[in-house]
Amino acid sequence: MGSTKLILLLFCLLLVISTSAATQKKISREPCKTLVVYFHDILYNGQNAENATSAIVAAPAWGKKTILAEPTHFGDIIVFDDPITLDNNLHSTPVGRAQGLYLYDGKHTFNTWFGFSFTFNSTGHKGSITLAGADPFLEKTRDIPVIGGTGDFFMARGIATFMTDAFEGEVYFRVRVNISLYECW
Repeated sequence: MGSTKLILLLFCLLLVISTSAATQKKISREPCKTLVVYFHDILYNGQNAENATSAIVAAPAWGKKTILAEPTHFGDIIVFDDPITLDNNLHSTPVGRAQGLYLYDGKHTFNTWFGFSFTFNSTGHKGSITLAGADPFLEKTRDIPVIGGTGDFFMARGIATFMTDAFEGEVYFRVRVNISLYECW
């Protein structure tokens, strides 16, 4: 057998081996872990510093840092440190914190972009789940990508489905979050 034929045979063999190895990893359509939590956001309005869990840290030239910019809040950037609970009661014992930022990026419609982590500190879960993505919050449900995690959620990947559970003007909102992880370690 010539060296060219041997090289071609080895190449074909490697191709078959690598193809079969790549197809052995199964992609599940069922989540490997699910979790439902609520996070509660109380925006600082100039008078509620004691209870506020979020604050406007940047506003457009026509805006203020205690009132969201009109008409769609475009340009406002809010940082937050919100309690996470397992039910929709703001006064329930928190199991962690939702910490990060959201910004209003829709000039002609209400739309936000989130970048944050759920940091758990309860006996049920330790670690964090990191999320980032668009939140067109006028839609009934919105999917935000889970892009990573630590501790019990090490390198997690999945989807967090947001549903606004309560909304009281521009000061308070509560979001129910169904977290479905499809890549668990």
